[in-house]
Amino acid sequence: MIKITLPDGSVREYAQGVTGMDIALSISEGLARNVLAAKVNGKVVDASLPINEDSDFQLLTWNDTDGKQTFWHSSAHLMAEAIEALYPGTKFGIGPAIETGFYYDIDMGDKTLSSEDFKKIEDKMVELARQKNEYQRSPISKAEAIEYFTEKGDEYKLELIDGLEDGSITFYSQGNFTDLCRGPHIPNTSFIKAIKLMSVAGAYWRGDISRKQMTRVYAVTFPKQKELDEYLHLLEEAKRRDHRKLGKELELFAFSEKVGMGLPLWLPKGTMLRERLEGFLRKAQVRAGYSPVVTPHIASKELYVTSGHYAKYGQDSFQPIHTPDENEEFFLKPMNCPHHCEIYKVKPRSYRDLPLRLAEFGTVYRYEQSGELHGLTRVRGFTQDDAHIFCRPDQVEEEFMKVIDLVLYVFKALGFENYSAQVSLRDPENKEKYIGRDEDWERAEAAIIRSAEIKGLPTVVELGEAAFYGPKLDFMVKDALGRKWQLGTIQVDYQLPQRFELEYTGSDNQKHRPVMIHRAPFGSLERFVAILIENTAGNFPLWLSPDQLAVLPISEKYEDYANDLFLRLQEQDLRGYIDHRDEKIGRKIRDAEVSKIPFMLIVGEKESAEGKVSVRKKGEGDLGMMTIEEFIQLAQEEINKNLARIS
Repeated sequence: MIKITLPDGSVREYAQGVTGMDIALSISEGLARNVLAAKVNGKVVDASLPINEDSDFQLLTWNDTDGKQTFWHSSAHLMAEAIEALYPGTKFGIGPAIETGFYYDIDMGDKTLSSEDFKKIEDKMVELARQKNEYQRSPISKAEAIEYFTEKGDEYKLELIDGLEDGSITFYSQGNFTDLCRGPHIPNTSFIKAIKLMSVAGAYWRGDISRKQMTRVYAVTFPKQKELDEYLHLLEEAKRRDHRKLGKELELFAFSEKVGMGLPLWLPKGTMLRERLEGFLRKAQVRAGYSPVVTPHIASKELYVTSGHYAKYGQDSFQPIHTPDENEEFFLKPMNCPHHCEIYKVKPRSYRDLPLRLAEFGTVYRYEQSGELHGLTRVRGFTQDDAHIFCRPDQVEEEFMKVIDLVLYVFKALGFENYSAQVSLRDPENKEKYIGRDEDWERAEAAIIRSAEIKGLPTVVELGEAAFYGPKLDFMVKDALGRKWQLGTIQVDYQLPQRFELEYTGSDNQKHRPVMIHRAPFGSLERFVAILIENTAGNFPLWLSPDQLAVLPISEKYEDYANDLFLRLQEQDLRGYIDHRDEKIGRKIRDAEVSKIPFMLIVGEKESAEGKVSVRKKGEGDLGMMTIEEFIQLAQEEINKNLARIS
């Protein structure tokens, strides 16, 4: 008999060789009908795989992330079976699950696949799914695997097999399709009820631009048609909220091929939005004891050699800048932390000087591949709300928790209420990716975990997601569409102070090494603004709106009154514009609505005569006539209400 420990801590005994499905049936037949896979000692496996030792055990359904990933990977095999049936001779690369759905890289030879073929493939997938074919796992020798795909003529699978060890290779088969695969998979194809092919794209084999370009087919599946319908509705909403579309319509930012790919140009309205965000955080940082600094956009290569960034990222960065002096090499700044280390070193430090908190809105440059650039969320030049706290080892947890408070304050201010914290640790099986001593890593990881627990943060642990110099706490925010984004981050670093030989004199009059905490509540202004645009659909809170109001004179006769009114509003720090166009008032109102202006102030004969304005509010319509003082009070009360919620 073996002991199976369930997620609630209860323990059950079963005969050796019991499967996940057997355990599910022993609990509830209804549960068993929904089981997609199992997790045994932290590893996701087929629900049909025998368990032969005492194990921690979890059943996975559609409600679990690992369950969804298994469902979608199995759907990729189903799509491959359908494509092979419809287009014999197709060769297959890889077909992984992704965050939403899956893709398969295929080579159709001289044939091309387009969206016009989607319906035919979807129908075939539905037909095959209804056959309720089991996903069958078969361990196979390397020689047999090579023989199978040699006979089939699939050089892509042969290349993948070449990198595998004999004894570790498995095939999975369902219906008339067999694939090289580690698994796991769902029990059978009948779980897949709703299917939608989304798009096709080109993808170089193994990401190598010197290799053949394959066709990447993206798709998504669900266990119920209703869920697919809801997902497609969310996609339409996402298109409406797309920050690239709204950024153009609201005149916030632009890109220029002449300037360069991935290098955003901030337009006047976008710059105002950005400056409001910066001003908001600057005030919070002053209250929290940060000192502002500014560092250059370039630095000597030696700075990044010392920090270790050059060895890790040098080949993938913008290449060195050469000067007339052949002995000089500079780099565009890819991060701010080495510069701040040098600021720390400008004078001797005492234990009484710590913590030292240095903050900078520093623009950095990283060479992202052109295919990975995406609006403001993935760019080559971006500004981090970066700060580095140099503290004594006994101050680490207190400082870390203060940064957590600052990050949560920022999220509350901007309406990000659905978030989780990811504890990103070293990969214990691949420590050569990281620098530093094990004991330093262990202390840093323990400090992060304890701080998160004390603050009551909901956390998940991800191995292998740490920075090369230290573990971190990444804040994952869900937007209005349920999509997850990494925004704020806090990192504990014992390594850079050592590499830069940073010191302070302790109370014992001896030299000691400080600990460094890296933090960025926004992450980057570019990504934060992109998510903010999409989360609000461009309807920013009044305190943040680039244009809070539009003054709309009915005709040119009332422009003098409009100008006087606008001047009084500006004196009260209310921002906006006067629409001087020779257009009918209905058109001006519609255009202001489309531009998402919170307040429209209409002035005509009656308003001018009485010294008043007719006020319209976006989303609420006509608020009636009021004096200028009454409107100013209304606007300021709304701004104060916004800010009171976060103070």
